[in-house]
Amino acid sequence: MAQHFSLAACDVVGFDLDHTLCCYNLPESARLIYNSFAQFLVKEKGYDKGLLTVTPEDWDFCCKGLALDLEDGNFIKLADNGTVLRASHGTKMLSAEALAEEFGRKEWKHFMPDTGMAFRSGKYYFYDNYFDLPGALLCARVVDSLTKQNNGQKPFDFWKDIVAGIQHNYKMSAFKENCGIYFPEIKRDPGKYLHTCPESVKKWLRQLKNAGKILMLITSSHSDYCRLLCQYILGNDFEDLFDIVITNALKPGFFSHLPSQRPFRTLENDEEREALPFLDKPGWYSQGNAVHLYELLKKMTGKPEPKVVYFGDSMHSDIFPACHYSNWETVLILEELRGDKDGKPEESEPEEKKGKYEGSKAKPLNTSSKKWGSFFIDFSFRLENREDSLVYTWSCKRISAYSTIAIPSIEAIAELPLDYKFTRFSSNNSKTAGYYPNPPLVLSNAGKLTAK
Repeated sequence: MAQHFSLAACDVVGFDLDHTLCCYNLPESARLIYNSFAQFLVKEKGYDKGLLTVTPEDWDFCCKGLALDLEDGNFIKLADNGTVLRASHGTKMLSAEALAEEFGRKEWKHFMPDTGMAFRSGKYYFYDNYFDLPGALLCARVVDSLTKQNNGQKPFDFWKDIVAGIQHNYKMSAFKENCGIYFPEIKRDPGKYLHTCPESVKKWLRQLKNAGKILMLITSSHSDYCRLLCQYILGNDFEDLFDIVITNALKPGFFSHLPSQRPFRTLENDEEREALPFLDKPGWYSQGNAVHLYELLKKMTGKPEPKVVYFGDSMHSDIFPACHYSNWETVLILEELRGDKDGKPEESEPEEKKGKYEGSKAKPLNTSSKKWGSFFIDFSFRLENREDSLVYTWSCKRISAYSTIAIPSIEAIAELPLDYKFTRFSSNNSKTAGYYPNPPLVLSNAGKLTAK
């Protein structure tokens, strides 16, 4: 594999929408998402009203890359070898002694190396994007409440109510029907929650188009919400930028499912209509699959193997499936490259200091958590000899395994020439090679890491 990656060498450039092309005001959007679920649990399912009150300190719990064990209510942070680096029961962090007793030095019970472990199952749930993170805080607080009510009895059975909350607030008809809290509030005041695309990004998209690239938008958001977002961030003429728009793509299934399992559907007034046996022309579609899309791209480019690059923020929905199933180049949007600037992983602090802040401002979601430490690396504690060693997190390992490059935002590369040669992640390069413009300081300053 070539050491470098260039957009000029790509025939097709695809984008996720939420947290990729469309950047959110994270403090406001996080509160809105949390509230949309909490209100449902309290009003519709009878949960503790205390869930409705969130302090700035509470947000420190949020950290991408955590897994929730749905039966025992434990949140865990995994090392690259599948062992548990840190854990909490609800929001209560486990001490080093409790961690050793509960998990030891063995792999987490659900861990499977590489592609064998799904991000979601009936047993656990991984939190890997900013839409998910407020739900992690809510679920942790639900565990706290149920543990208090039930004297710690397990297993927990609250997940069905979380799923019901997702359906209530985000079902396909919710936008049109003004159902729930989330969509009505976004429609009421989009400027409170959304950032318009910088002019440099709009110019860059036009530059790609003028260079003969096919531009695609592939989002799991529904058609009506996609339209609102794109009009706000790009302008009313946004459709001129994209040759193909695919909404309700139901990623990662879009990449992994067979055409017969997930056909494309036409849209009429943002409503899904007939299923298509194949895709024969560019346009705006719903659902679908990467196999039929690639056949269309062959036709549009006149090439037997057109080269596709896909930009996305979710390892679960975007990067891993696009790389693993479709063999596309992938660009990971990783806002932690802006927020993880402490220069070293967070060390354990006394319990009374954890989650405290100067003033009352909540921790930005893309910065290191005091409870959980760095997204990229952490200490592996050994009680027997009191030695700590630095290890990569499982999340960090997957970045270098499935991303071509990782960038903090599209804006970070928008003013580069299209033939700029990025150093790609590969087994021949260092694990920090694919981060642009710079690797996170915690990796640069860590020295030699213990890789398992």
